[in-house]
Amino acid sequence: MTPVRVGVFGLLGSGNLGNDGSLEAVLGYLRAEHPEAVVDALCGGPETVTARYGIPATRLHWYRGEYRTASRAGAVAGKGLGKLVDVVRTAAWVRRHDVVIVPGMGVLEATLPLRPWGFPYSLFLLCATGRLLGTPVALVGVGAAAIRDRPTRALVRWSARLAAYRSYRDVQSRDAMRAMGVDTTRDEVHPDLAFSLPTPPSPELSASLEQGGAPAPAGPPGLVCVGVMAFHGGNDDRARAEEIHRRYLDGTIRFVRALVEDGRPVRLLTGDGVDATVVAAILGAVDSPLVTAAEASSLAGLMKETAAADSVVAIRYHNLICALKTGTPVLALSYAAKSDALMAQMGLAEYCHPAREVDADRLLEQFRELEKHSAELRQTLAERNRAAARQLNVHFAALTATLFRTTSRKAP
Repeated sequence: MTPVRVGVFGLLGSGNLGNDGSLEAVLGYLRAEHPEAVVDALCGGPETVTARYGIPATRLHWYRGEYRTASRAGAVAGKGLGKLVDVVRTAAWVRRHDVVIVPGMGVLEATLPLRPWGFPYSLFLLCATGRLLGTPVALVGVGAAAIRDRPTRALVRWSARLAAYRSYRDVQSRDAMRAMGVDTTRDEVHPDLAFSLPTPPSPELSASLEQGGAPAPAGPPGLVCVGVMAFHGGNDDRARAEEIHRRYLDGTIRFVRALVEDGRPVRLLTGDGVDATVVAAILGAVDSPLVTAAEASSLAGLMKETAAADSVVAIRYHNLICALKTGTPVLALSYAAKSDALMAQMGLAEYCHPAREVDADRLLEQFRELEKHSAELRQTLAERNRAAARQLNVHFAALTATLFRTTSRKAP
């Protein structure tokens, strides 16, 4: 028998820590349950993926300027040619594999600005060539949301229909695909893949768990982590993107300033390289030694930051996961249904605040209420994390039964 060839696909290694965390979770599963598998990637940042995870990787797009705005004739022609070349490249890559896995990520949603001929087109090529060539494509633990833009919705719908396996990170995602015309009868819902990642070791956390209690804060007294984002609304908010961003940034600055006035040290967290501009704006506006910025390059690094905090306020989805997984009470600046769903799953449904309409005074009230119930929330999170780990074990067992049952190949 020759090793099973497994491909992983997505905007991986491109600077988004949540996407890379999903990849890390799937690689952990493969290495534990299918150590004989030969794994490589078709992704956005192949050099980063190879250096960080030790697997061969190929660039997702032939045209290197794919995500830059094309204003000149040469750039427009290059993008157009790239779409045709990528048909051949994707098919050739898919043909070399027995199974292709799309690990987590919000690949079936457009909750942030998204052009149909970018990643949605790439995902459609993957699923279509997988179906034509007989290579099963699995969308594993993905996020989905209703999409208004017709071309994007059509590409996402057909990608889902052509995939051989689908599972979702929340019920809302499955419902959204059903509403878009996909038969989800056999599709399952499990916690986000990132909940299967190891929690960074912490002496305080370990001691608390050994005593049977909820995790205790591990860092300086009063530390608050504030996760930020270069947020301009979603696909349907392009007309007022700058207004949304200004309201979000002004509200966040006012909130951080109020914490500093109370003598609270604040640690700013990001989840993507584009968030650096927001960090710089907050540091400049508040101008206090109590406000510092973390430089985490992975979800493990973010988890270390959140584990050291008394409380967290965050907007990016995987910043929320990092806080929840480390048992740290968190308040979500919610910009999409996925954040609300995640907080409800973990027992913190009432601690959400709209990211498009940040009201610093109301946010501060909610934050103080969160801290007032910190001890009981930590206990709730400890219980929900244990349940999430059990559910993900079931998820991975289902993956093995579905995808690897018939993929072993006899040597020629």
